[in-house]
Amino acid sequence: MILGRVLVTGGAGFIGSQLIRKILPISQHIYVIDNLSTGRREAIPNSPKITFIEEDITNKKVLQSIMPKVEYVFHLACSNIIKSVNDLDLDFHTNLFGGFLMLQSAYSHCSNLKRFVYTSTASVYGDAAILPTSESYYNIELPYAASKFSTEHYCSVYYHMYQLPVSVLRLSNVFGSGQTTSNPYCGVVAKFFEAVRKNQPLIIYGDGEQTRDFTFIEDVLEAFLLVAMEERAIGQVYNIGTRVETSILKLAKEVKKITESPKSLIEFKQKRPVDIVRRRNIDSSKLQRELQWKIKYSLSEGLEKTFQWLKEEEGL
Repeated sequence: MILGRVLVTGGAGFIGSQLIRKILPISQHIYVIDNLSTGRREAIPNSPKITFIEEDITNKKVLQSIMPKVEYVFHLACSNIIKSVNDLDLDFHTNLFGGFLMLQSAYSHCSNLKRFVYTSTASVYGDAAILPTSESYYNIELPYAASKFSTEHYCSVYYHMYQLPVSVLRLSNVFGSGQTTSNPYCGVVAKFFEAVRKNQPLIIYGDGEQTRDFTFIEDVLEAFLLVAMEERAIGQVYNIGTRVETSILKLAKEVKKITESPKSLIEFKQKRPVDIVRRRNIDSSKLQRELQWKIKYSLSEGLEKTFQWLKEEEGL
């Protein structure tokens, strides 16, 4: 097997569950830790090669029991950006303290560790003054960004002090198959599809001209595999993005077009505390240059595949 024994935290979530499906054929065994605070147990495939542990990543005993068994760690578990502004304690405890415990446990108990992949976020760029935004820039404006960026620094510490084989990925507005509309914390793409399904207005916070860099899940999963297997990725931070800006209003219109729902209304509401980013445009040229990562799906192609999946899985 290419990956051998693997630990995926946050494996019941959207990206984590899709990562598990991606690596299952090339893994000897996958251990999954998720407290199911937002994830779904049914999102994890049924397989004798998967061991699911319903627990928090801050449980030291659980980490100490699992780490000696694995060779690869994909750390995706976190408290999301919406929760972060309402509960700073949870954000700090889960994202920063939890991330530190993961690194500490991997260093202390994982003697055969080949790669520790930490999932960070483009939120560390805030409302960026430089576009497209490369890995060298940062602008910490929200608790979520602070906790994720701080954990990145601990990744750097464990790499430089202890030679822990760590790689960091900064994700930007990931969407696609597997992102259920039932999750109240799902992304805007899933929310728009859900609105169409329920014959409700597509809600936009602000004027709709704010842009995001939407990345299809399949392209993101390819980046995870490259970073996990390429030696050059050790000690590095990589952006995952398309360098294409799409306004939220344009996204809403695209969803209406794909679902053939021209009568669906678009409703504008006041911005929320988390809605601070006016433009997002992520420069992933480092990932493309060093690891030969390629963007295979345009926004329209990704939306179409997402729609087909939702029709099959949720009867959209």
